[in-house]
Amino acid sequence: MPQTGYTPTAEDRAGLDAWFEEYDGHCVKNDIEHMADMAVFPLNLISDDSTGDAGSAQWDRDRFIATMSHVMGDGTQQVTFHNTRTPVFLSASMAVVFTHSTVTTADQTHEMDYADILIRRNGTWAFQTMIQSGWGANL
Repeated sequence: MPQTGYTPTAEDRAGLDAWFEEYDGHCVKNDIEHMADMAVFPLNLISDDSTGDAGSAQWDRDRFIATMSHVMGDGTQQVTFHNTRTPVFLSASMAVVFTHSTVTTADQTHEMDYADILIRRNGTWAFQTMIQSGWGANL
C-alpha cells in the first residue's frame, strides 16, 4: 500500500464500503439518475481510446446521464457485478479506489480494472474523478 501519511479508521472504510454498496445497487437497477446524485459535477474523466491515445474531459450531469444511459442500455438485461476494491485514503476526506470488476450478463462475462477518486463533504462520499481505459471515444 502506498504511504499517504493517513491511516484510515474502521469507520472511514465502512463509510466508503457503504457508499459503494449503494452505488452498485443503482448500477444493477440501471438507476442512472441516482448514480448521478452520488457524483460531484463537473466530473473529471480520464481514459484512452482504441488507438492508445489518452485524454481527459469534464462532464456535467446531463452529459453523464446521456453517456451512461447509452453505455448501460435500457435496463432490460439482468446484470450482476462482483467488485474487489482497494481504497487508498489520502486523508479522512479523500480516497483513490482501485476496483477489479467482473460484470456478468445472461450471455457474457467481462472483467475490467478502473480507479475512482472520491471526496467526502459534510460526511458524505461522492465520486469526482473516474479513470478507466477504453472510454476515450466518449470523452
